[in-house]
Order: sequence, then C-alpha cells, then structure tokens
Amino acid sequence: MKKILLAAAAVLLLAGCGMKAGKEAQVPVMTEGAQVAMESDLINAKGEAIGTVLLTGDDKGTGIRITAEGLEPGVKAIHVHETGMCEPPDFESTGSHFNPHSKEHGFENPNGFHAGDLPNIEVDKEGKVDLETMSEHFSLKEGKPGYLLDEDGSAIVIHEGPDDYKTDPAGNSGKRIACAAFNKK
Repeated sequence: MKKILLAAAAVLLLAGCGMKAGKEAQVPVMTEGAQVAMESDLINAKGEAIGTVLLTGDDKGTGIRITAEGLEPGVKAIHVHETGMCEPPDFESTGSHFNPHSKEHGFENPNGFHAGDLPNIEVDKEGKVDLETMSEHFSLKEGKPGYLLDEDGSAIVIHEGPDDYKTDPAGNSGKRIACAAFNKK
C-alpha cells in the first residue's frame, strides 16, 4: 500500500511541476496517461500570447490541445513546422512543414502527406478555439520516428484559411497567423 501511495505521490508531484513556460521555453513533465507533456504559448503576428498549445506523447502518438482566443472566425489550417522558432509577424522562421519522409502535402494527395499535416480547425464566432487531436506521425520521444524535438525543435502554426488537403506545399491555407514553438531544453 505504501508503494502505491508513494508512486501516486510521485506522479502528482511530477505533474505539478509542469509550468507554463514562455514563448519558446518548455518544461517536459509527466502527466497521467502520457509519458511526456510540453506546453507553449501560442502567439499572434504582434508577438502577443493568445493561447496555449499542449503536446502530450506516449507510445501511441502525440496529442495536441490548442486553446486560443482573438482569432478571426472560420476554418483554419494547422500544421507542424520543422523549426521551433516563432518570429513575428510572418513566422517564416518556422520553415516548411515537418516532413521527415519527403512526402507531398495533403491528406488527399495520392503521393502521401507531410507528417506535420493536421486536420483543419473551426474558430467560433467569438474568435475562440479549443481543439484536441492526435497524430501517430510524429513523436515527443527521442529515438522514435518523427521526433519533434531535434536540435532546432518544431512549431505548431495556424494559417489564416483552411487547408484544401491536396495543394503542395501548404494546402492554399494562406499566411501564418499564430505560432507555438517547441524546443528541447
């Protein structure tokens, strides 16, 4: 019984150590049901924090939770980009989509899709989004295929319009309007 309580206390202590970090600083933490969790501020083109992105990882894949406000309503594309550097206003610093297998863009592309391609999101009429999704195409675990936290990290980027799921390189989704950087510390 003492071992169970000690283990439960250790898990709670580790989960409690998760701190909301700055724009690019992350703290890997343990959470219930996941092996790794990282949170980063989501910033707009003015460099203002408008929400957060939480990544959680286990052997089954990577969970993504985006909560934000202050966005224009409508359908927006989200993608994982190859570099964890969010320099406003255009976030070109994030590079291209995360694409370790050299595929073309889009879920409907017969030549495959980028590992960083994600489903579109719906921003409500108040400009808010609260989304949870999962991907098996990248990982927070070092040594696993699609590891996001290499030497230059990665970023989650929201685009101004929807992804058409077929046009290379970014699905005609328009400019980059929000960004959250993830780097190994």
